[in-house]
Amino acid sequence: MIRSALAVLAGILALTVSSFAIEAVVNPLMTQVMIQKVPARIFTLAYTLLCVAAGGYVTAWLAHRAEVRHAVIMGAIEAVFTVGAMLALPGHAPLWSWIAGIALIIPAAWLGGMLRAKIGTPDQADRRVSC
Repeated sequence: MIRSALAVLAGILALTVSSFAIEAVVNPLMTQVMIQKVPARIFTLAYTLLCVAAGGYVTAWLAHRAEVRHAVIMGAIEAVFTVGAMLALPGHAPLWSWIAGIALIIPAAWLGGMLRAKIGTPDQADRRVSC
């Protein structure tokens, strides 16, 4: 139980750190290049989902049992955090961007967990893919 909680927390930490690191580099570049708002939002959504998938991968890697399930749980928690951010910062992004992000967080986390499950040894494959 403690390992499960720590795996999920580590996944959230991994996606948060990677997302903030990318934002630290990308945001100044986007302001300099003045990318139109919709392409910038799509790019932001893409790297955010990549970070969520990385968080799902980390969660699955550390969980050691029901890895994909742990990754999906991590994604669900992140989706709840995102809903909270949407409610707290309503003007920060267009509504479509928030909704798309929330709708794709769990599938992105699932994908990260599945990627980890596919990389594992064949004798562990049945155990890893179970949801």
